Parts: sequence; C-alpha cells; structure tokens
Amino acid sequence: MQRFRPILLAVWQEVCRHIELREAAVTLAGLLQKQMPLKQLILRRIDREHGALVTVGVAPTLEGAAAVDARRPLSPADLRRLQTWCRADKAARGGSKPDRILELLLPGDTDGDVIAAPLTNNGEPIGVVIVVCGPRQHFGGDHVLMVEALRDPLAAALENDRRIHEMAALREAAEADRGTLLRRLGRSELADEIVGQGTGLLNVMQRVDLVARSDVPVLILGETGTGKELIARAIHNRGPRHAGPFLRVNCGAIPRELIDSQLFGHERGSFTGADDARPGWFERADGGTLFLDEIGELPLEAQVRFLRVLQDGFVERVGGRQALSVDVRIVAATHRDLAGMVRASSFREDLWYRLAVFPILLPPLRERRDDIAAIAQHFAQRAAVRFGLPPALPTDDDVRILSSYDWPGNVRELGAVIDRAAILGDGRSLEVAKALGLGQWTGSIPPAAAAAAPRVPTTVASGAFATLEEAMRQHIEAALRLSGGRIEGRHGAASLLKINPHTLRARMRKLGIRWQQFREED
Repeated sequence: MQRFRPILLAVWQEVCRHIELREAAVTLAGLLQKQMPLKQLILRRIDREHGALVTVGVAPTLEGAAAVDARRPLSPADLRRLQTWCRADKAARGGSKPDRILELLLPGDTDGDVIAAPLTNNGEPIGVVIVVCGPRQHFGGDHVLMVEALRDPLAAALENDRRIHEMAALREAAEADRGTLLRRLGRSELADEIVGQGTGLLNVMQRVDLVARSDVPVLILGETGTGKELIARAIHNRGPRHAGPFLRVNCGAIPRELIDSQLFGHERGSFTGADDARPGWFERADGGTLFLDEIGELPLEAQVRFLRVLQDGFVERVGGRQALSVDVRIVAATHRDLAGMVRASSFREDLWYRLAVFPILLPPLRERRDDIAAIAQHFAQRAAVRFGLPPALPTDDDVRILSSYDWPGNVRELGAVIDRAAILGDGRSLEVAKALGLGQWTGSIPPAAAAAAPRVPTTVASGAFATLEEAMRQHIEAALRLSGGRIEGRHGAASLLKINPHTLRARMRKLGIRWQQFREED
C-alpha cells in the first residue's frame, strides 16, 4: 500500500475538494491515467430500494468510449448476486469475455480489459468503481491492487454524494410542502400576521412585549376564536427562546387515559402497547415554549403533576424511576372562567396562582369593531390565494354588514364567513350578506335587523333552499366552529347539538367533515 500512497493522497484531496462526484470524475480519471492505461472511469451506486444501478460519475478520456446508461434496472436475483459479490470484498477483472458480475456492471459495448471493485460503507454494499483499459492495452496486477487501494476514498465520496442528493431532495420536498401550506393558509410567508396589533390589540401587544423577555408563565384568557395561539406564538418569537421549539397541545383533545403519557412521556413496557420509550410534550419542548391550550380541561390528577413541573422543572415518565430535568416556558390559554373553577374546586388553586403570574386578556371581536375591516381584508386576500380566485376585497357596504354582527365565534367565525363569501362570489365580489344568511340584502343594516341577524349562518344560500344533507353539514360545522373543533366534553360540539359524540363522529365521517380544520386559527 505504501507505493500507492501518492495517488491515494491525491484522490482523497480531489474527492474532498468536489462535492459532486460528476465533477470529480474527470479529474480522478486524469490522475489515474498517469498511473495506468485508462480509457474510461465509471462510478455506479447501488439503489437497493428501487433495484437499480445508478451511474453517478463517468469520465471518457479517449475517443470511442462506451456510452454508459444512467440507470440500469436489476432483477431481485441480480441484485442479490451483486450484493454477495460486494461483500466478498474482492475486485473482478475481465477481458473480452467478462464474467456474469461484470456483465451486470459494464456498458453493453465495452471491450478490452476492465477492473471492477466493490465500494462498501461499514460492510454494506453501496456501489462499484470500474476502470476500462485503452485499446490494445492490458492492466497488470499492480493496477488491480491500486484500484483496490482507492476504494476507501471513492466509497466515502459515493456516500457523501448520496447524502447530498438526499438532502437536496428533502429540501425540495420541504419547499414544496411549504408552498402548499402557504397556499392553503393564503399567505406569502409563514410569519404570523397579527392584524390590529396597532389598534384593537395595542394593549395586548404591549403586554406581550413586556412579558416576552422573561421566562414567567403566561395565561392567555379570551373567548374561543379570539386568536390565543397567535398571541402565544408572538410571545415565543419575541423572546430569548425563539430559536427553540414551539409546541401546541390542546388539553381538551387528549383522552383522559392518555394524559400522563402524552404530557410526561412513558417508558417501554409501562403499560400495554408501550413498545418503546416515548418522550412527552414537556421533554420535546425542552429549550423552547409549550403552549397548553384549553388548560381548564386538564384533569385534577394531571394538574398535580403539572404543578411539579412548574415548581421544580422536573418531569417523571409513566413507569420511570428517575426525574428528568426540563427547561420549558409555559404559556397556557383558556376560554373558561378559571377563577370560578377554583371556587368550584374543579381547578387547583395553587396551579391557578402559578399560571396567572402574568395574565393577558384578549378582547372579543365585538369589542374591537374598528379592526373588522382590516381583518376582513386580510381574510379576503387569503381566501383568494387558497381558492385560486381573483382577489375581491370587502366594500364599504360589506364592512357595515360585518360591523353590525356580534361575532360569537370571533375572528375564527369571521374568517369562515369571508371564505364562504369568496366562494359564493366566485372571484367577482364578496357575497358577505349571503354568507351571513341575510339573503340579497346589500345595504346598511338598521339596528333592529342587526339585532335579529342570526348568530349562526342559516342553511339558505344563493336563494336556493338547502337539502337536508347540506343543512346538516352546515349545522355541524357551525357547532364545530363554536366549540373550536372539540367534539366531546362540556363545551364540545356534541353537547351543543345534544347528540352522542360517537353519533356525531359517524355523521362527520359520512359528510366528510374534518374537525382539525376548525382548530387552525385559535
């Protein structure tokens, strides 16, 4: 091996200099051509997942070099034969009548002397290097030893090339997913936009700026649909933990029997079905912020364990024997009267005092009517992108209609109404009156009419009487909107509709209604 040290060092330098093997192949071929009668250098990767040989680098150095196929499919039997040969870890050499392995590796019109050596990573076959001799020339035994000596740098280069292309593919997939998400949300950027932060939410944002720099727990209070998650994200993004994770947990959506496992994690074998150890939400949010939405739905037993995390900064997994330290900022939110729940002994008083260090009260939309025009315009622009429609903005009459409504579902309900208005208008305009169930009314609404306006849009749209299925769909969606997508529980959609939660889920499956879409903006 010592006699190959200069060429080995040169090859290592070359593969480290070039990220792309296609670029490095030409220089590598030039280096080898000084040491052997080289006509062509071929580097091929074994794609086990798809059963193929993929050419990643070719360097024809003379006229008449054989054309190399970019991808050669392999039968399962040929793939096994190739892997067995690679694991034998010995180069193959052939002349005018190569053996079966070389037939798999070489271009169909290759003639003359060839050397093929397997490339492995930790003993696993990843590819092959092939050198083809020049016309009327032959390789010697030293040439075979030289190719074998070069396998380590070439295998490292091949593995790096694979990872680089995988990362590029993942990056492209992530960009595509990001684009899809932005189109679905109707945004041009993922950064959260808080409409009204200089007007109706001015006091709220001032409190956000005050508390964001510290690590004290924050309790966000407000009706459903007021944008509590948006404020929680603003606290995280404006604080020192902005580079850490931000995780949202809806306490009302976790089945009672899974609360401990979800929040605090579990060890393998701690209960039936616990096949692996699993970190809980507190561990996963370590170094960042954990947003506990609907904290009022947390059972009393879980409140006790949650209190220990707030006091000591330790969690203990279900079935675990040692406490784990976590560094997490807690932001909690609820639309319920926690102080009243404390008096009724359904929420722990000591936990209430720990959480309410810095409360932030979000005003309902009916108390910030000056923001309705800007919020409606924001949702109209978003709807145009989401539904692929020409942009149609709310008119002055639309704003008067919207400002006269009480908005029991707050900002979430306004977004749903604007979406419906955009669809009814089909890109020509926003049919706000129809979306609110006010028929063909387009003028300003007198106070009596405003008071009589339905709190939930009616099932009559576009002047046509809705079918029973359409009416049922709209009624269920209205209940889900008011409940924030929650199905079970005291404030769930099933309770509002006075039906069994299992019956509601069955009807939702039949109608194709997804509860997740009603939790996106809180």
